[in-house]
Amino acid sequence: MRLQGKTAIITGAAKGIGAATARLFASEGARLVVADRDEEKGREVAEDIAAAGGEAVFHACDVGREADVRSALDATLRAYGTLDIVVNNAGWQLNKPLLDTSAEEFEAVLRTNLTSMFLFTKGAAKIWMEQGKGGSIVNVCSTFAVVGSPGYAAYHASKGGVESFTRAAAVSLMPHGIRVNAVGPGTTDTPGLRDGARDTGDEARGMASFLALQPLKRFGKPEEIAAVIAFLASDEASFVTGALWMADGGYTIV
Repeated sequence: MRLQGKTAIITGAAKGIGAATARLFASEGARLVVADRDEEKGREVAEDIAAAGGEAVFHACDVGREADVRSALDATLRAYGTLDIVVNNAGWQLNKPLLDTSAEEFEAVLRTNLTSMFLFTKGAAKIWMEQGKGGSIVNVCSTFAVVGSPGYAAYHASKGGVESFTRAAAVSLMPHGIRVNAVGPGTTDTPGLRDGARDTGDEARGMASFLALQPLKRFGKPEEIAAVIAFLASDEASFVTGALWMADGGYTIV
């Protein structure tokens, strides 16, 4: 098992890509902290993992709050005594055109999607440096880091920041044996995607419009994105840092 003996914290792990990643990590031998604002669904994920013979605990966390980030990292150390992997997955996909987005909404999206990654990266790096060991960070980015659209203005800005921050953090933390990478999911069939479809006013029509843009004529599965995250987090990717790996069904190359 690729992650045997590793301890990981995964944010936004109550559903979608985060939940799929937590379950895959557990099957690969990792001990987990499931971090999310959704206590009910987050606990369900942790309990499901434990029922299947894995190790997982839930910790309530608003990733945009520095105190919550510190608390989640401290909870990981209390539960397992160490930390090896951070998956920064939590995000908010605000579906609003630029001219309709308020300054408050823009800043809130940046705090959830980008500032949170800075906080977790900085906090984890300090732990690893104190422990005299390296670590692995995987940031969940998006195709919207490199393409544009008429909506999602704040989301585009945040994910572009994630891509650039990943490179900067990789360079900064390289001397300490800490790898930082990102995965760029394409359109993936998650609860968030269906929320976005409903925001169009007609969920079925919205899903059909999203599907029409897919080169492979299907949506990605959360488990497919989780597989890329697991690779980047594992020692198999020991020579990979500062990379943005697209898992988008060809969306950004056509």
